[in-house]
Amino acid sequence: MRLSVKSEYAFLALGYLSSNYGKGLVKIEDIANNFNIPQKYLEQILLTLRKSGYLQSKRGASGGYSLSRPPENIVLADIIRLLDGPLAPINSVSKYFYENTPIEKNQKLMAVFLDIRNYTATKLEKITLLDIT
Repeated sequence: MRLSVKSEYAFLALGYLSSNYGKGLVKIEDIANNFNIPQKYLEQILLTLRKSGYLQSKRGASGGYSLSRPPENIVLADIIRLLDGPLAPINSVSKYFYENTPIEKNQKLMAVFLDIRNYTATKLEKITLLDIT
């Protein structure tokens, strides 16, 4: 697993929205300016998160974004899977994105990469947005 810049920006934005949870809508300009994120790029990221049910938004002068559920109910693993795909280092040990790979011919190597996947998934599935704000 390697985080893309898209995921890094998403986590910055989600952390900001988490710290403002229950305080009303947050303008995209505020998030972009606070973290020096290109606004057009941030709009694409927030749209993906909204379409996936993590955010809600309102258009217009009084509009903005907010989390669609409490921060303690959004885990980092789900955001990474949404934006970057599998948590596994190789697809043949991926739980949700399995594909055959040449390394399957060596069961000891498979076991190593499966352990890495399990550790990573277990850790990231326990960390919520509330934990990072």
